[in-house]
Amino acid sequence: MKCIIIAGGLFEPDPTRGGKLDRLVKKADLIIAADGGANHLRSLDITPHFIIGDLDSIHPETRNFYEKKKVEFIRYPSRKGNTDTDLCVDFSLEKGASDITLAGMTGQRLDHTLANIFLLRRMADLKVTARIIDGHNEIYLFTCSNPRGDSLELEGRPGEFLSVIPISERVEGVTLKGLEYPLDNHTLEFGSTLGISNCYKDRKAVISITNGSLIITKSTD
Repeated sequence: MKCIIIAGGLFEPDPTRGGKLDRLVKKADLIIAADGGANHLRSLDITPHFIIGDLDSIHPETRNFYEKKKVEFIRYPSRKGNTDTDLCVDFSLEKGASDITLAGMTGQRLDHTLANIFLLRRMADLKVTARIIDGHNEIYLFTCSNPRGDSLELEGRPGEFLSVIPISERVEGVTLKGLEYPLDNHTLEFGSTLGISNCYKDRKAVISITNGSLIITKSTD
């Protein structure tokens, strides 16, 4: 089941009908707004299945709008041990989501941005396909502890940026294909910038590793 979770962070400067967020929502079987993410959806005239959080960021007029539409609100106290996004991820997994897109997850609050990115690790460990998307980036977390290795294929356009960033002490067996700067069975150490600002040579990139964890970003300026 495909799920999209929309939070209140940045997505596009001015989301409009037919834009990227609108297209992604239309492909989803389950639409969840994390608190202020409901404001984005209202601007697109999209009705979520659920609105979850402490409701401190949703505009009063947005809340009234969706209450009239009988959207189900799941409210949590403001003093809680999880972010609204984390609660939405838990809820989507309980509902059986196997493919989760997170939007509106980046912005001025670096702490929230980092926390949202590292939420991808939990989904990776559960073998749930997941990514964070905003107006300029797609962010994936890829992990493997299989000596036989594992691969991730990502479609893109020639010239589009792709970066691989090690987030474990070592990432072994790193092999990159379909990119301007390939690698073959390389080891990346934590803190290495070797994988930054590579770019697509073909329309498909294949990233393979045998051990460790990477953050992978597709980016456009």
